[in-house]
Amino acid sequence: MSEHKLPTLAELALSPEDAFRNDQLNLLLNQPPPAQWVKAHPFAKAVSYLPIDKVEFLLTKIFQNWKVEVLREGQLFNSVYVAVRLHYRNPLTGEWLSHDGLGAVGVQTDAGAKASDMNAIKQDAIMKALPAAESYAVKDAAEKIGAIFGKDLNRRDVAVFNKGSYSHIFENGQVEHQ
Repeated sequence: MSEHKLPTLAELALSPEDAFRNDQLNLLLNQPPPAQWVKAHPFAKAVSYLPIDKVEFLLTKIFQNWKVEVLREGQLFNSVYVAVRLHYRNPLTGEWLSHDGLGAVGVQTDAGAKASDMNAIKQDAIMKALPAAESYAVKDAAEKIGAIFGKDLNRRDVAVFNKGSYSHIFENGQVEHQ
């Protein structure tokens, strides 16, 4: 009976140097956002969020090149929704990557009106709700990139990304081939 031996991480990596750089990027992306940027949600009790201006700042700072593609928008019950695809360029490889996100916002109606009464929708309700829904969708997509974009803000149990899997391959800045 032959013994099956699993490959080492060094054997799996085409380039240990590239693997190490990817680990360093993943380490950055999986840090929590600065505490002073995190806000308490104004409507949902015990829910934290990262404002869109901070998300956009981080996208620009980390990736430099990013763009939002609106896939679709529409009405769902008394809300409007937006589905987006967030495209961003990997700063190490130059490859374009993407994540999809969803956002929805309730449409404002006249005071005392039922939410289902379409005749009671305020004149500027869609003008306000649709961009807000897009903002939520962009944040939803960005959260999938890593914790720095707010992915873990409202999770109780999270796995902490302390250092990369390939860090042990480097000893004193030198590649240690195994």
